[in-house]
Amino acid sequence: MSYVDGFIAAVPTANKEKFLAHARTGDAVFIEFGALRVVECWGDDVSHGQLTDFFRAVQAKDDETVVFSWIEWPDKATRDAGMQKMMDDPRMDPARNPMPFDGKRLIYGGFVPLLELTK
Repeated sequence: MSYVDGFIAAVPTANKEKFLAHARTGDAVFIEFGALRVVECWGDDVSHGQLTDFFRAVQAKDDETVVFSWIEWPDKATRDAGMQKMMDDPRMDPARNPMPFDGKRLIYGGFVPLLELTK
């Protein structure tokens, strides 16, 4: 099975187009470095929980939208190599391509798929 990186962020709602432009640049680089697929999802039907939820996880403010994203890689070795290349790539330098959200509240991690169902 593949390897998946998952991300959750709080993006200022007014920065939706800036986020999309940033994602188009970065996601193309992920694909160039071996990712099979990158998906960016803008929060639409995200509920507030009683104990925890996506909003609390990223400390989203009232004027922010929760974004859920993932990158699918063929395997962890490709992911590790691709991520290292990303860190070294000048196109991803925050001075040239600044994140349109607070990166300190970004949650991310790598995951090994356990089950995949398709139609």
